[in-house]
Amino acid sequence: MKVIYTAEAEKRLKDIFSYYNLNAGRRVALKIVNEIITETETLQNNPNLGVREPLLQNRKLHYFFIVIKNYKVIYRISEDLIIVSTIFDTRQNPKKIGRRLK
Repeated sequence: MKVIYTAEAEKRLKDIFSYYNLNAGRRVALKIVNEIITETETLQNNPNLGVREPLLQNRKLHYFFIVIKNYKVIYRISEDLIIVSTIFDTRQNPKKIGRRLK
């Protein structure tokens, strides 16, 4: 399977990088973003690693998540693709998850 990122997920990665780059430095920002990407890539070999996202169970599509540091990587499976829909900071209000997915 192949992992792809939606525009929303790419934007979240950029936001995470920008935040840490500004507040902790480039090295820390790169480390966190690279860790999120590397851990997400493990879904290629084990797409069922994640848990069904309870806050999105009312959707037609089935969303799953894995937790990496303080972030939920929310994804869905479509044929031979793992589509990363968004990356959510778990320190935020959980109700925001659904707002990011159209």
